[in-house]
Amino acid sequence: MVANVDTPRAVSVVILKGGVGKSTISMNLARQLTERGRVLFADLDPNGHATNGLGFGDVYRGETNLGDVILDHGNATAADLVQETDFGFDLLPSSDSLEDVEKDLAGALQGSARVKTKIVDPLLGERYDYIVFDCPAYPGMLNNNALVASGNVMIPLEPGSSSIGGYKRTMERLITPSREYIDIDVLALVPNKLRERIDQRTEDRELLENLNTAEATEGKVPNFARITVDEFEAIDEGEIQPPKPGIRYSASLSKSLKEHQPLLDYDPENSQLENFEELASIVVNGGVER
Repeated sequence: MVANVDTPRAVSVVILKGGVGKSTISMNLARQLTERGRVLFADLDPNGHATNGLGFGDVYRGETNLGDVILDHGNATAADLVQETDFGFDLLPSSDSLEDVEKDLAGALQGSARVKTKIVDPLLGERYDYIVFDCPAYPGMLNNNALVASGNVMIPLEPGSSSIGGYKRTMERLITPSREYIDIDVLALVPNKLRERIDQRTEDRELLENLNTAEATEGKVPNFARITVDEFEAIDEGEIQPPKPGIRYSASLSKSLKEHQPLLDYDPENSQLENFEELASIVVNGGVER
């Protein structure tokens, strides 16, 4: 993979399952990218966890909203809705009416390209170097729009069979069908909320083994979660100390959102920050670099 740091890039953080930490990852990814350029964090999730988590609850319930922009209701543009945060990135906030936009998009002309034409085309490369989309946890037009607009995805995963099911649904119902019409690059599969040992048959071990050995995931696992077959064997033989890979469960991550702050600002010494820093590098470089 050839790095091209001069290319403005949009990325969607998406999985068709809730509770995986999608909003936390996307918000902290946006924060780390501010060290590399100008960043817009766009919240397409009607639940608005990130918007409210950053303290923009009033905007979330505002009269003029993102749905109006996407559907051409009124004269507002995406730039009019952008909110400046204290963390180096701007926020394009979600709205409590955004879920209603789904059915209108289905019948709209170029309904899958509205986010691209209304948000990405006028802002990426002009006002921003990177746009990070936090996406809904269900299939629909907003997710289709995010894929068309960004062309790049990161998929968070947590230990447990339900998360693997969410990954399979995301590939089968969202990404694979979209690839018939547009190019979509899976930049990374991101293990999240790890907390168990990997020298025993835990769900953490199962997730990491699956990611690191499956042919379909080759080259998509960040270095902070990369464990080779030889390393797994050495761990089982007691020859090396088992590492603690992936984005691990951290009370600070949960508390930071309650305090309306990214992790870098809430706990700048937190050990998990280096993982988000690698995710930012993956976006900048257009993929995982070994």
